[in-house]
Amino acid sequence: MSEPIGQLLDSLGVTHEPEEGELVASAYVLLRVVCADGSEIVRPAKSDGMSWVEIIGMLEVARHAKLGELWRGDES
Repeated sequence: MSEPIGQLLDSLGVTHEPEEGELVASAYVLLRVVCADGSEIVRPAKSDGMSWVEIIGMLEVARHAKLGELWRGDES
């Protein structure tokens, strides 16, 4: 059963500070989940209507952005 993810993200401290005039249009979220047996898995959550092309594009942009941070020595 699907349920809204907002409160979960809030409880994890996930925030975003939009710049003037920005409008968040979609989201693709990866969740690290600890199962009842102690194993860990990754589960995705996405905005309604997102195509696989948008998802792959966002993942690639995120990957490149994070690699750039690592190369610069940023730890966030």
